[in-house]
Amino acid sequence: MATQNPAEGASRIGSALVAGLGLLRAPFVRETRRRQEDILAQLLRQVTLMTEEIHRANLIQHYRLVVDQLDRAIDDPALAAAVSTLTEISERKRRAMLYANREWGIVLLAHRVGAMDYDELLGHLRVLCRNKVFAEYWERTVEHRRSLPMESLEARVGRAVDAMIDELADDPDEWWIVGPGAEASPP
Repeated sequence: MATQNPAEGASRIGSALVAGLGLLRAPFVRETRRRQEDILAQLLRQVTLMTEEIHRANLIQHYRLVVDQLDRAIDDPALAAAVSTLTEISERKRRAMLYANREWGIVLLAHRVGAMDYDELLGHLRVLCRNKVFAEYWERTVEHRRSLPMESLEARVGRAVDAMIDELADDPDEWWIVGPGAEASPP
């Protein structure tokens, strides 16, 4: 009969104990890992939301600057001439065109920052298209819009406004009827 060294027996018991503790810990390690992954996913969602909010805040700040410049240009004919690319129009008409541009930008911004959905955007623009000053502004700035990338939000909404203005020209009494402009896919 072989004699066992007590240290060897204790070593085997210790190894078994460590292995057993490892097996007991495994579910806790998996649960901890799962919790960490959940926390990381939640943090990623929050960072994404914060990034989107910062983007919206930057858009609003940009439009605030643009509107401030347009307001100054509307008040000062010298600044209006510096801002406007429209030629052969009176100072008064130029100021009206700048104001129409300001309105277009504000409505578009409202959609970009989520203050109105695509259908609401088209509804506001449909009403704005009834305004003769806006319609003239739209006609005079057609070349400006041609330089926009085809799939940009402004170009897609611009095509919807083009359709609205064409519909109004065909039948001004039925301006409220939603036509092809509203059927365009939302940006």
